[in-house]
Amino acid sequence: MRNNYLVMMAKQPRCGAVKSRLAADLGSVAATSIYRTMMYNSIARLSRDPRWQFVLSLTPESTLNEPLWPQYIPLIGQGRGGLGERMQRIMDEMPPGKVIIIGSDIAGMRPDHTAQAFKKLGTADAVFSPVSDGGYSLVGMKRTPRILSIFDHVRWSSEHTLKDTVRNLAGLKTVYVEEMADIDTGADWNNWKHTHKPGRLCL
Repeated sequence: MRNNYLVMMAKQPRCGAVKSRLAADLGSVAATSIYRTMMYNSIARLSRDPRWQFVLSLTPESTLNEPLWPQYIPLIGQGRGGLGERMQRIMDEMPPGKVIIIGSDIAGMRPDHTAQAFKKLGTADAVFSPVSDGGYSLVGMKRTPRILSIFDHVRWSSEHTLKDTVRNLAGLKTVYVEEMADIDTGADWNNWKHTHKPGRLCL
């Protein structure tokens, strides 16, 4: 359904510019390699599904003109501001329809997981996929009858991130899909390797 938009927020996979906490544990080269692989694996799994239009939202915007990205995928810049401002801009500026935003560091993001989130937006105002550190790996909104502002006064990268965002939806229907693991630290990476079959994330 082309009125469903799946937007992945991604960074140029440049050494020293991504996954700072992971780099502190494993080194910049390894962290960049892991990030690059997670990102491109997710693009490969999710970008050609006919149930949604896949879009890449990129920073820095100079990478829009670089040959890093598959040519068949629409590209947009994230623009300026903090994470909440950039996420709200996506919600505000995408064409009419349901919008789901995901990160590019979720190693196990699957098409069926995303499809479930879009399905739940049929009867809900917002959907989240929580992560164990108090944040979320996926956030989606139906965006009708109006586009909500839900990212104000959120304490990002903390145990309060999901709770703060949901608080902005008071009085509206919020639902959840399966928790997905993001890989931010060396411990996250080691846990992923020990709990998933070889080949699920190929380096």
